[in-house]
Amino acid sequence: MSRYFLLILVVVGFNKVIVGQSVKRVYFKDSIHSLERVKPKKITTKSCISIDPPSDAIVLFNGTNLDAWEGDFRLDNNHIVVQKGGLTSKEKFRDIQLHLEWKINDTLIANGQKGVNSGVFLMNLYEIQILESHLNETYADGQAGAIYGQFPPLVNASLPQGQWNSYDIIFKAPVYIKGTLIEKASATVLHNGIVVQNNQEFEGPTKYKEVTSYPNEHPEKGPIFLQYHGDPIEYRNIWVRKLDGNP
Repeated sequence: MSRYFLLILVVVGFNKVIVGQSVKRVYFKDSIHSLERVKPKKITTKSCISIDPPSDAIVLFNGTNLDAWEGDFRLDNNHIVVQKGGLTSKEKFRDIQLHLEWKINDTLIANGQKGVNSGVFLMNLYEIQILESHLNETYADGQAGAIYGQFPPLVNASLPQGQWNSYDIIFKAPVYIKGTLIEKASATVLHNGIVVQNNQEFEGPTKYKEVTSYPNEHPEKGPIFLQYHGDPIEYRNIWVRKLDGNP
């Protein structure tokens, strides 16, 4: 069956069914990080969507400790401030539903990709960008909600700097059979409850200013990585549900 099908997505904690049509988008290899690329339409949202973890969730951070992580951090008022080197989950995952909330402190100075930058990497390979994008201007495939370096968000759902944002991500790992790629990785991303990536395929692992492609060998599972890009971005309420059928 084609991956481009009518997608009916029900996210735990929402009282609505979100329906969207998955459409093939063009990977502009000659326009990676281009400032000339059209920016997504900015829409208004009132607040982040904070969802308590369901009973089958693996809680990665609930405000009390970071036992589920490796790396440098500061625990401040029940949220994480990521430090040099970032944070890597101890457990490795494949297909998942991930919820996390993040904030760009209003004392930070935004300058494109500088001062207000982080990212969440699925399998430590596939990045969903985190950035102050309410007022801060940058290239379209590098703003909040982007599949970094590949696909801009469908819309800009960022809240003002200093407010919490939420991501709900449904990620499907690539499928390899005997070293041959059969199915690309994909993600559906909700930013503050708004679909900004709709069952979007990754063209390969995240790269910077390079055309990506899939490697001949790929790990079966990988950790979640919270990037440190030189900026003290804050996180809270992080949990994950496995979707690959394996306990």
